[in-house]
Amino acid sequence: MKVTDLKINGIRNPVGFDFSQIRCSWKVVEAQGKRQKQAVISVATDFEMTQLVFQKSGGNLSSIGEFLEVELTPRTKYYVTVGITDECGNFACSEPSFFETGKLDEPWQAQFITTQKADTFHPVFFQDFQLTERVRSASIHVSGLGLYEAYLNGKKIGNEFLAPFCNDYREAIQFQTYDVTALLASENRLEIMTGNGWYKGRLGYEGHQAYYGNRFKAIAELHIQLEDGTETVICTDDSWSYRPSDIIHSDIYDGEMIGRRTHEKYVKRVELDDSDDRSRLVARYSLPLVVKDTLRVKEVICTPAGETVLDMGQNFAGFMEFQAKLPEGMQITLDHGEILQNGNFYNENYRTAKSQFVYISGGNEETVRSHFTYYGFRYVRVTGWPGEINPEDFYGRVLYSDMDTTASFDSSDEKLNRLFRNVMWGQRSNFLDMPTDCPQRDERLAWTGDAQVFSPTACYNMDTRVFFEKFLRDLRLDQLQHGGAIANYLPNIGGLPGGSSVWGDVATFLPMTLYQVYGDKEILRQHYPMMRDWVDWIIHSDEGNGNQGLWNFGFHFGDWLALDGITEHSMKGGTEDAFVASMYYYASLQKTAAAAKLLGMTEDETRYTQKAQQVYQAILQEYFAPSGRLAIDSQTAYLLCLRYGIYRDKQRVLDGLAARLKKDCYRIKGGFVGAPLLCQTLAENGMEDLAAYFLFQKNFPGWMHCIDLGATTVWERWNSVLDDGRISGTGMNSLNHYAYGSVMEYVYRNLAGIQPAEPGFRSVVFKPQLTGKLRYLSFAYDSVSGIYSSRWQINEDGTVTVRFEVPFNAGAKAVLPGLDGKVVDLEPGVTEFTYQPNRDYRKKYSLNTRLGELKEDEAALAILQEDFPLAYGFAVSGDAENENLALGELGMMFFLDFNPKMAEEGTKRILEMK
Repeated sequence: MKVTDLKINGIRNPVGFDFSQIRCSWKVVEAQGKRQKQAVISVATDFEMTQLVFQKSGGNLSSIGEFLEVELTPRTKYYVTVGITDECGNFACSEPSFFETGKLDEPWQAQFITTQKADTFHPVFFQDFQLTERVRSASIHVSGLGLYEAYLNGKKIGNEFLAPFCNDYREAIQFQTYDVTALLASENRLEIMTGNGWYKGRLGYEGHQAYYGNRFKAIAELHIQLEDGTETVICTDDSWSYRPSDIIHSDIYDGEMIGRRTHEKYVKRVELDDSDDRSRLVARYSLPLVVKDTLRVKEVICTPAGETVLDMGQNFAGFMEFQAKLPEGMQITLDHGEILQNGNFYNENYRTAKSQFVYISGGNEETVRSHFTYYGFRYVRVTGWPGEINPEDFYGRVLYSDMDTTASFDSSDEKLNRLFRNVMWGQRSNFLDMPTDCPQRDERLAWTGDAQVFSPTACYNMDTRVFFEKFLRDLRLDQLQHGGAIANYLPNIGGLPGGSSVWGDVATFLPMTLYQVYGDKEILRQHYPMMRDWVDWIIHSDEGNGNQGLWNFGFHFGDWLALDGITEHSMKGGTEDAFVASMYYYASLQKTAAAAKLLGMTEDETRYTQKAQQVYQAILQEYFAPSGRLAIDSQTAYLLCLRYGIYRDKQRVLDGLAARLKKDCYRIKGGFVGAPLLCQTLAENGMEDLAAYFLFQKNFPGWMHCIDLGATTVWERWNSVLDDGRISGTGMNSLNHYAYGSVMEYVYRNLAGIQPAEPGFRSVVFKPQLTGKLRYLSFAYDSVSGIYSSRWQINEDGTVTVRFEVPFNAGAKAVLPGLDGKVVDLEPGVTEFTYQPNRDYRKKYSLNTRLGELKEDEAALAILQEDFPLAYGFAVSGDAENENLALGELGMMFFLDFNPKMAEEGTKRILEMK
C-alpha cells in the first residue's frame, strides 16, 4: 500500500499561494485492503516531522479534501504527511510533501520601481549585492508589469513563463514566491526583465493599447536567512538601476523581436512608482504556466514559393527554441501558422496578429527563445537562416498551466483515438492561465460560453480544479462591477456588461460541475454568491420586462455557429434565441436552488425552486402545443428539452427529434449549444446506436470529417477547412478551438460508461454502451478519489469481456451491457466478466443502418449490388435523402418500387456482416 498524490489546495508542493484555507487531499494505490479504517494527517516545520504544529486523525477523514487548521506564519515551509491504515491492519505513510507561505499579511518593505518617463524601451531592473556569511535559505517575492522574468546571477528564477499572468490588474496584481537558495553566491546580481503582455500591450481584437497601464514596473523582496541567524533583505527601492534589455518589441499577438547589444552605457537610476499598485498585490492564485512537453521538428519543407517551413506535426501553443551560432547582425525571422495553402506558408486567419519572432544575432553561440509572448501554430516559416537547417537545432516548447493529465484512452478505431488526442491538444493549447477560445489570432480571450460547454470534458481530461477556481475568481471580480451580469469574455476589455445566456450561465454551471467532479462543498460556498447574483440579475431583468418567466429580452449569442441558420455560414443558428435563453434561465435557477440546498440555505432554495417552476410553465405555455408538440422544430430545441426535462410529453419530444434528424439527413445542425448535447442526449434516451453514428460520421459536418482532413486539434467551425484543403475564411476561423471537443464527455460517460454516482467520484456507475463500430475501448480516469477504469471488448466468438477498476475506499455498481440492465456491485480493485450478451455486437449493421453508411464499406456495397440492386442504386445516387434511407424502411416504400420480401431477402447478408 502506498499513499500518493498528496496535494495542498489541489496543488503539489505549492509555494507562495493564497492559503486563506488549507485543504489536503491524497490517494492510496497498491492496497491489500479495500477500505480506510484510520487516517492521520501531520503537519510539521521540518522534513523529519519532529516539530509538529498540527495533527488530525480519524476513520472518516476524506481523501478528496480535509481542512487543516494550521496557524500560519509568513515565509515558512510546512511539511505534511498522511498515514493510512486499512481494514486489514496494513499501514502506509506518504513521503513528506510541503507548502510554503509567502508574505501573508506581512507589510511590503519593497517599493514598485519604474523607468524614467521618457524611456519607453523594455528595461532590465538590477541591483548588485554581496554576502559575506553562509546562506541557510533564501526566498524572493516578486512581480513585474506587464510581464516579467527574474534572474539571479544570470540564471532564471523558477521555471514559469508569462508571470504574473492574466487577470484584471485594476483588481489584483499577483506576486510569486520562489526558493533561490541554490542561486546565491558571494557576489550577486538580481535582475528583473519586463515585457508588455496583457498589462500594457495590445489586448483584445478591438486593439486596446496599454489598457491597464503604460509603464514598466517591478517589485521584489529577497529574504536571505544566514547561518549566523541574521536576515538580510534586498528590496526594490531607489538604489536600483535599469538598462534596456535585448527585447526591442514584445506583444502577445504580434510576437517579439530580440536584438543582442551592449547596454552598460544606457544604465540609469530607477524612479519610484507613485501609484497605489502595492495595495493591489495579492498572493498568487494562478497555477504555474510552464513548459509541459517538447516537440521535435517532423519535417523541413521547401515550399513551392521557395520558403523554408518547419512542420512540427501538431498544432499547439507555446514557442520555438533554437540553437544559434550566427554572425553578428544576422537576422532570423520565425513566422507561425496553423496550415499550409497550396503547399505554402499561410496565417491570414490570424487576422491582425503578426505572430512573429525576430532574432538579431550578437555573434555568440546561444539558445534562443521568446520571453513575453506565445504562439499557436503547427508550421514555422524560417527566414534568413544561412544554409540548410538542421531540424535537431529547433524545439517546440508546449506551454500551458501546470495541470495533471487525468484521462487515458484507447480504442480499436484510430480515428477515435486521434479525436481524443485532438481534444487533449485543444485543451492544452487554450488552458494558458485562462480558458481562451483560441491561442493564435488577435483575440485569445476567455470566452465564457466556450468554457461552460467544455468544462465537464475538461475535468475528465485534467485536474482543472485550481485552474477553474482562478477563472471563477476573476469572473466574480468582474461581476461585482456590473451588478450581477457575467462577462462574455475575460479580460473584460472595455468593461462591457455581458449578460448573454449560455455564456453568462457559466456562473452556475461551472461551480456545480466542479462540485460534482471534485466533491468539495467549499467550491459551492465560495462561488454561491456569484451563482445567486447571476440568477438575481436575470430575475430583475425579467421583472423589468413584465415578469413573463421568459428570457426574451437582451442580446444572446444563441446557438452560435449552428448550421441551420439563414445560411450554413451564418453566425447564429435557427433555434430562437429567446427559447435557448429561457431554457438556460431555468437550468441556472435549478442549479442555484440545488447549491442552496446543499449549503443549507432553505429560503434561497425555496425561492429559486419556485422561480424555476414559473419559468418551466412559461416555456410550456409559449413553446408547446397542448398535445405536447414542440413549436420550435430544430435539433437544438429538442435536445435542450430532453437535457433539462422540459416537456408536456417526453415521447412527443423524442419522436420530434427523430423526425427532425431524418429531415436533416442525419447531419449535425446544432452549434455551440446543440452539438455538444447531441450524442450524450441520444445515448441517454434509448438511441445509443444513433449517438455512435453521429460520433463516427465521416461526412461534413462531423468530428471524423475534420480528422480525415488532417486536423490535429479541434476546429472552431465544422468547415474551417474545405475538402480541397483551402481554409474556408479568415474573419473568424480558428483551427484550435476546444468547444466541439466536448463530445468526448459522451465517449467517457456513455461509451466507456464512467459516471459519477456521488460528488467527487466517491462512487460511480459503470454503464458502458457497446457499439459494433468498435471492437474494444479502454478508458481510465484518475479522479480525485483515485483511478476508475473501464475496458470492454467484443470477442471473436460473440462473447463480451468487460473489465472495471475501482480505487481504494471507493464503490461502484456496473450495469452489464447486453444483459437487460443487469446490475452488479463492485468492490475496490479489478473485476472482469466474460459472458454471452443478448445482442451480437459483432454485427456491423442493423435495420437502422442507412444506405449511405454502406458506401464506406466495399464488401457491404458489393453484397448490396448483388442482392439488392435497387437499394444499391439509391446508395450510390449521391442524393442525400436516398442515402439516408434506413434498411428497415425500404420494405414499406412501395412508391419507390420496394416491397417487404425484396427488402428482407436483399438485406439478409448485409445484416449478418461482422
